[in-house]
Amino acid sequence: MTTGTKTRRSRKGQTATSASGDRILALDAGNYDLKFFDGIGHPKAIRSVRFQLPQGRDAVSYSEASPLIELPDGTRYHFGAQAYKYRRQQQTVVENKVELARLHLYACLESWNDSTEFSVQVYASTPDPARNAEPMREQLTGLHEFRRNGLDYRVQVTHVEVEREGMGAYRYAKQLGLVPSSGYTIVVDIGGGTWLTRLVDAEGEVIDENVMDRGGAYELAVSISFDKRLTSILGTSADPSIIMDGFRNEHTYADTELSWEEWLDEHLDSWFKGIFQTVRAQYTPYLPRVTRFLVTGGSTHLISDRLAGRKLFTVMGDPQFANVRGLHSMSSDTQLCMTAN
Repeated sequence: MTTGTKTRRSRKGQTATSASGDRILALDAGNYDLKFFDGIGHPKAIRSVRFQLPQGRDAVSYSEASPLIELPDGTRYHFGAQAYKYRRQQQTVVENKVELARLHLYACLESWNDSTEFSVQVYASTPDPARNAEPMREQLTGLHEFRRNGLDYRVQVTHVEVEREGMGAYRYAKQLGLVPSSGYTIVVDIGGGTWLTRLVDAEGEVIDENVMDRGGAYELAVSISFDKRLTSILGTSADPSIIMDGFRNEHTYADTELSWEEWLDEHLDSWFKGIFQTVRAQYTPYLPRVTRFLVTGGSTHLISDRLAGRKLFTVMGDPQFANVRGLHSMSSDTQLCMTAN
């Protein structure tokens, strides 16, 4: 059936709505950050930590970067940096983020055209679509009613597309001309909780892959958390999640002036080598045909200096948001397929 419809684009040439007028939202719910992008401006991020408030507890202040979500049954969740102001926060990095897909969507659904009632198509990613895509669709598709930052939302999710994590970054890199037109590309996506690789041929087909359920920046943070040079001064054990925050804040521990920057390399060396030795072992038969290693993901900044100047390596600019940018661009292809069918 031919729909004969076209997508509407924003002033910057990015898809703003679908063929049916639905909002388009790309969602990359990572272990460190929830990244989202509607095609206008710059992608946004919310720290992937939350606190479930008891019924009798007032919430601290909320914002777009740290939203307060209330479900119809009265349960409330405070996301983002503000969650650190409560005791015993819940960290996505040590949980199954697929089971949290619905809550993560609510955290990222800002109002649209000054309205909190709209239809949306969601383009998401997961490390293992074969196992997780259907459960994510079941959670996300349909009508959702909730309160976000004091406003009542009524959102209809009309379509959910789930892609391999990391392939959005590959797609975005191809648009930027960073992927050679021949040979194989190995995408190395280093996140907060996991890291993964995809071996992609010149036609964009994944021909091999490896998903490590652990081993992302959280593993590096755990290693640092046991170092006596930190714990002896703190006088208590160090929280790996706070260390992860410090990776983006001059390697300091929370509001203290304690820093592990001077001895970071002692932990970073083994973490870095562990990742790339695994990559080399996984793809040894293909290496003669590899023309690009594309390194991306929210933890890439930790190793970018070590890859500078290496001929086959390209580190994505703004790597934290490369995947979600590419996911958003998928909507154009989907709408074209709908029109052509």
